[in-house]
Amino acid sequence: MTSSSAATRLGFEPFVNTSPVELRPNWTGADVIAVITAANRQVFGNDHLMASERLVGAESLLASGNISVRDFVRALAQSDLYRTKFFSTVPNTRFIELNFKHLLGRAPNDEAEITEHLDRYIEHGYEAEINSYIDSAEYQDNFGESIVPYFRGFAYQTGQRTVGFTRMFQIYRGYANSDRTQSKNKSTWLNEGLAQNTANPIRTPHYGQALTGTTGDDRGQMYRVRAIQADNGRTTQIRRSVSEYVVSYDQLSPTLQRLNKRDSRITQISLA
Repeated sequence: MTSSSAATRLGFEPFVNTSPVELRPNWTGADVIAVITAANRQVFGNDHLMASERLVGAESLLASGNISVRDFVRALAQSDLYRTKFFSTVPNTRFIELNFKHLLGRAPNDEAEITEHLDRYIEHGYEAEINSYIDSAEYQDNFGESIVPYFRGFAYQTGQRTVGFTRMFQIYRGYANSDRTQSKNKSTWLNEGLAQNTANPIRTPHYGQALTGTTGDDRGQMYRVRAIQADNGRTTQIRRSVSEYVVSYDQLSPTLQRLNKRDSRITQISLA
């Protein structure tokens, strides 16, 4: 996770200290409403839904316990409404880019991922393309049957490349932004970076300013990584040790991977 001041500048501070929305056992009607609201916001890219547009049938099935949260997310993404907003009027590559964002909570890592999903859509169609995200092991590991997908790319994730962090910001565009109203909605945001296999600078959603330490000119900088050793569940921890590491740009990704293998939680990455 980047610093709190950077989180404010980049517009993702609402996600810093919030927990995923989950439909737990013995849920209440208020819990269902919270899940429906969060799922509509996530899957439809924060686009405003009219009352007449809501999928009341799927909402009713969820509220009666006949489908899981994962099935509800699938119903939203398979709906004619989702097709109209994010498929019929945009290029196929933009459609796939948004599927990653809406259904897996991250940006595509490379052009190979785009090509894989594009081939799947061409050969097997729309429904197979949507199902490939929701039925994936990645979806199951992160969201399971009861958690609403959320933006995971703001923090270091198991198996995620460091470049995914910068690409997430490229397609995020701010907490109040709608994927339907972005000025570049007719084309992909990541096309150049994916084609050239380069990292995108992290920029503020409103002013286009790059966050220090995320552009190619900052490779000579040193970075401070702060981590907390996570509870392994086997012993009672009275105190958790906080460790700091000062590393170069080239050592940043290997350090994050090493800490992740130790079950450490990264709490901050900043310039040294």
